[in-house]
Amino acid sequence: MNLFFVLSHMTVLLGLVAVWLVLGLAGLVRSHRMAWVAYTLFPLGALVALGIAAVGFSALTDGFVVEQVVLPLGLPDLPFHVRLDALSGFFLLLLGSVGAGISVFAAGYFRAGEGTSPGLLCLQYHTFLASMAMVILADDAYLFMVAWETMALSSYFLVTTQHRIPEIQRAGFLYLLMAHVGALALLLCFGVLQGGSWLMTFDAMRGATLSPVWAGVAFGLALFGFGAKAGLVPLHVWLPEAHPAAPSPVSAMMSGLMLKVAIYGLLRISFDLLHGGPWWWGMLTLVLGLGTALFGAVFAAVQTDMKRLLAYSSIENIGLIAAAIGLALLSYAFGMRLLAALALAAALLHALNHALFKSLLFLATGSVLHATHERSLGKLGGLIRRMPWVATLALIGTLALAGLPPLNGFVSEWLLLQAFLSTPSIPHAFVNMIVPVGAAVVALTAALAGYVMVKFYGVIFLGQPREPSLMQAHDAGWLERLGLAWLALGCILIGVFPQVALNAIAAVTQVLVGTVIRRGPALWWIAPVARAQASYSGLWLLLGMAGTIAVMFVLVRRMYHGRVRRTPPWNCGYPALTPRMQDTAEGFGQPIRHMFGPFFRIERELPAPDDRAPRYRIQIDDRCWHGLYLPLARAVGWLADAVSVLQRGRLAVYLMYSFLTLLVLLVFVL
Repeated sequence: MNLFFVLSHMTVLLGLVAVWLVLGLAGLVRSHRMAWVAYTLFPLGALVALGIAAVGFSALTDGFVVEQVVLPLGLPDLPFHVRLDALSGFFLLLLGSVGAGISVFAAGYFRAGEGTSPGLLCLQYHTFLASMAMVILADDAYLFMVAWETMALSSYFLVTTQHRIPEIQRAGFLYLLMAHVGALALLLCFGVLQGGSWLMTFDAMRGATLSPVWAGVAFGLALFGFGAKAGLVPLHVWLPEAHPAAPSPVSAMMSGLMLKVAIYGLLRISFDLLHGGPWWWGMLTLVLGLGTALFGAVFAAVQTDMKRLLAYSSIENIGLIAAAIGLALLSYAFGMRLLAALALAAALLHALNHALFKSLLFLATGSVLHATHERSLGKLGGLIRRMPWVATLALIGTLALAGLPPLNGFVSEWLLLQAFLSTPSIPHAFVNMIVPVGAAVVALTAALAGYVMVKFYGVIFLGQPREPSLMQAHDAGWLERLGLAWLALGCILIGVFPQVALNAIAAVTQVLVGTVIRRGPALWWIAPVARAQASYSGLWLLLGMAGTIAVMFVLVRRMYHGRVRRTPPWNCGYPALTPRMQDTAEGFGQPIRHMFGPFFRIERELPAPDDRAPRYRIQIDDRCWHGLYLPLARAVGWLADAVSVLQRGRLAVYLMYSFLTLLVLLVFVL
């Protein structure tokens, strides 16, 4: 008999989360033995992740009833509550399925002597996974915030694995600062949601009656808090700093999993606890999402560091997910539940797709980094010959991120465009005027994403090696290949059989907006609105492409084999081509830099007239950092200096402060 039927879903889930923590603690037993951590604990952690994914999938497909449990943990009058429903089941499926591939890769990636000791790294890694699972399961504000802060702290220690490097210390501090600013907003949000009842369970918050003003305040705080964790502009500044600083498996977990936990929190509060809201909630989220998506795509196009490029690409994809959520909120506010379900399905599917292909690409960059010790695109090239496994699997992720069929990235972006094209029926003139502009922004963002991926893959893997040391590069090990192949397989299967994923998502849209999108005629067909209006089959497209290639191959072999004269390619008139003649990452991004110049803060350093070796340097910075964060930091520093005059180091002065504070409190209280 299946164990999942003998035990409740919640019992199995809590047991698996506990096993993650036990595996982390087991790393401390032999903390300096990399073989013990890599070949025993990380593979076991991957099996636990598969178990969590199986329970999440079962919760979505087995006619599951909501399970709620009160744990004998927490404070005496404030115990921990956990809940498993369709929304949490979907994100547990995402967490487990993607986390399994990352854990297998991590087993072959981490090396002894790279910063944190292996045992401590194992504890931080599995604590990070367990805390994300508990955020998804939390059914009260107390447990949610405890798990949320545990997630932030464990990920901070993972980001600063190589903590002796000053740049990594600064990136970790910025990440922790933004995480706590967002956590403070979430704490205030839960304070508003309890509605004066002082009950911190989510059931009490669902039943609380809030005025429109306070409901709007709660939504705004949630959007700020989760937006800071997800990377919505202008709260995105930590992503391009933290991702390059972190080890590649950690970058994959943060981009593929942690950002999706923030999306989960936004959906939980906006649709579940607040039951939707006025149309301006959706419009605000939509505008922020579209701006974030375009911003991320433009900045990704001009990056010269491969991990910073992927970090800005994550900002772009989070923007698309937020835009889909905004469109769902907008449609739900006008009572258009089918359109809301379509937009929400696009958001959920793109969250799953982005977790797969972005984790795949971050892990591929990790293999490149280990093989070449280079992150700069200007020093890479030609690695397809030295790293054929990594290059092939990275190509799948690249095409998926570019939104090309028949891979999974195309399906979710196509659903999002279908949702935008259905908005003229919204009964609001202003919305009908603005939303079509959003469709154009989505199309532009998708085109820029394809441009960025051509740059990413072409500069790293194609052409000639730009440095002689690249000739010594080696392919990934078998565990790294297995982890990459697992994620690549997910990209292919969802692209070819998208209806399977949409069937699982249907349970979520039914709970949150009260309806589901139209089912396709088969598992390999989707028709979200109407079969005659728009339908798609990844399987038939794949078969058509394979058939066309096969026919062309046969025709060429039969009709032209032996008749074609092979000669070297034309060298453009140059007798000796060198790697320096290839297109560089800077040159590839130059058109975007010129077209979207106002997006960037550009500093140019021109060579001096008497410089014997003239060099031209250009620095591209984020205007948000220089226009918002640096002035804010200076203001805080000035305020701290002004307040520091109170610290005179004399006990009598401090006693006087306490006495004056007591007098003020007595005046105001009495």
